[in-house]
Amino acid sequence: MEKLISALETVDGWIWGPPLVILLFGTGLYLTIGLRFMPIRRLPYAITLLFSGKKASGSGSEGEISPVAALFTALSATIGTGNIAGVATAITIGGPGAVFWMWMTAVVGMATKYSEALLAVRFREVDERGIHVGGPMYYIKNGMGKNWVWLAFAFAILTAIAAPGTGNLVQANGVAALLHDNLDIATWISGLVMAVMVFMVIMGGVKSIAKVASFLVPIMALFYVGGALIVLTMNAEFIPAAFGQIFEGVVSPSAAAGGFLGASIMMAISQGANRGSFSNEAGLGSAAIAHASANTNDPVRQGTIAMLGTFIDTLVVCTMTALVILTAPMIFAAGGATGGSLPVWQSGIASAASVTANAFGASIPGGQWIVTIGLAVFAFTTILGWALYGERSMEFLFGVKVIPLYRVAWCVVVYLGAVYSNDLAWTLASIGNGMMAAPNLIALLGLSGIIFAMTRKHQEDERAAKQSPAE
Repeated sequence: MEKLISALETVDGWIWGPPLVILLFGTGLYLTIGLRFMPIRRLPYAITLLFSGKKASGSGSEGEISPVAALFTALSATIGTGNIAGVATAITIGGPGAVFWMWMTAVVGMATKYSEALLAVRFREVDERGIHVGGPMYYIKNGMGKNWVWLAFAFAILTAIAAPGTGNLVQANGVAALLHDNLDIATWISGLVMAVMVFMVIMGGVKSIAKVASFLVPIMALFYVGGALIVLTMNAEFIPAAFGQIFEGVVSPSAAAGGFLGASIMMAISQGANRGSFSNEAGLGSAAIAHASANTNDPVRQGTIAMLGTFIDTLVVCTMTALVILTAPMIFAAGGATGGSLPVWQSGIASAASVTANAFGASIPGGQWIVTIGLAVFAFTTILGWALYGERSMEFLFGVKVIPLYRVAWCVVVYLGAVYSNDLAWTLASIGNGMMAAPNLIALLGLSGIIFAMTRKHQEDERAAKQSPAE
C-alpha cells in the first residue's frame, strides 16, 4: 500500500505541476479581463439574485430545479472536506502563504464559474427521460464542433473516474476518521450509515438531491461560519498576525509539515491552487452539471448566480477555517529535550481534519464539535452533489440505462471510502481534480468568444431596458 501511495503522489505532483497551475490561473485571469471584471463588479447584484426567488428564473423558463436550488446543489458538492481538511492540508504542506493562492484561485475562479454555468445552460440538452442535462461534455460537443467531440468524451471519462475519489472516498473517509476520533464509532458503522442515507436521497434524482441540499447547505454554512466567528472573536488579537503570516508566505518560504520542512514558494502556490480548486471547483467544470438543470431561460443570469458558489466557498468559508487555524493558541509539543509549544498547523497532527478540530477546540471549550458536525453534514451533501456529477458523465458515455446501477455502485464506494487510508483518498481526489480541469479549461478558452459576446449583449439589453420609457 505504501508503494501505491508513493506512486500516486508522484503522479499527483506531476499533474499539479506548473503547467496546470498556470493554465488554471491563466484561464481565470483571461476570462476575468475579457469580462471586464464583471464577476467582481456584479457581486452585489449576484447576491440580490440569491434572495430573488422565482424572479431569478424568468418567464418561459425550462429546467428541473430553481436557479438558487442549482446553486445550493453545486455548493453541496463544494462545501465539504476541502473547506475543513483541505485548508489544513494546504497550510501544513504549503505554509500560510498557500491561503493567499487559494484566495487568488477564488478571485479569478468567479469568472471561471460564471463562464461554466453560462455555457452549461446555453448548450444543454434534454435526455430520453425529458430531463435537462449539461456540463462541459455538452458545451464541448455542441459548442466547439465535431473536431472536438473527443475532448467531450475525455472530460466525461475523467469525471466518471475522478468522481469516486473527489466526491466520495475523501468525504466518507474524512467523516469516518473524525467520528472515530471523537466518538469512538467504528469506521464500518459510520460507512454503512452514510451509504444507506446517500442511497435514500440519490435514488430520487436531481430534484431529491436539490431539495436536501437547499435545506442543509445554508443551515450548516451559517452554523460553521458562526462558530468560526465566535472563535475569531476570542482570538481577535491574533488576527493581524495571521494575515501577516499569509502575506509573508507569498514572497518567502515558510516552515511547514511540522516545522522541519521548508516549503518553497512554488509549493505554496501549488497547494493553494490544488486545495482551492478542490474546494470551490472553479475550473473543474463539475458545478456546470448542476447549473444545467436550473429552471431558467437566461444563461447569463444563471452564470451570475453560479459565481456566488466560489465566493461563498473559498472567500468566506475557507477563509474562516484558515484564520481559525492560524490564530489558535499554541499547543504543547512533547518530545525532545525541551519540548515546547507549536502552532496547531505545525504540531504534527496526522489527520488534516483533526488539525482544524484541534484549532477550534483550543480556542473555545467543545469547539471541536463545530468541526465534527460541520464536516459530517458537509461531506454528506458533497457525496450527494458528486453522485449527480458522476451520474451525468456516465449517462453521456453509456446512456440512461446505466444510471440505476451507477447509483448502487456509488453507495458501495461510500462504504469503502470510510474504511480506507486517508492518504490514498486525498491523493486520488487530487489526481482526479487535475485530470478533469485540463479539458474543461481548454473548452472555456475555445468558447470564450461566445461567453464575452453573450455577456455584452445581456448588459446592453439591460441598459436599453433602463433607458426605455416605462409602458
